[in-house]
Amino acid sequence: MSLAELKAFLAKVQDDAALREAVKAAATADDVAQIGAGLGYEFSGDELLRISGQKVGRVTVTKQDIPGEYN
Repeated sequence: MSLAELKAFLAKVQDDAALREAVKAAATADDVAQIGAGLGYEFSGDELLRISGQKVGRVTVTKQDIPGEYN
């Protein structure tokens, strides 16, 4: 796990309003990791989920529980 990469990405998120909105709009933790990868940060969605509930700088990582559709 690259906690340093993840923390650096979250620091960028707290200072960049457009990036913050992109992260908020992401459907999954893997989508957030892909956003980070596009900016040169290497971490996985699983790594992001592991720090759920923790505060990094001014960013609090929160897992969103969105129920799936059941037929």
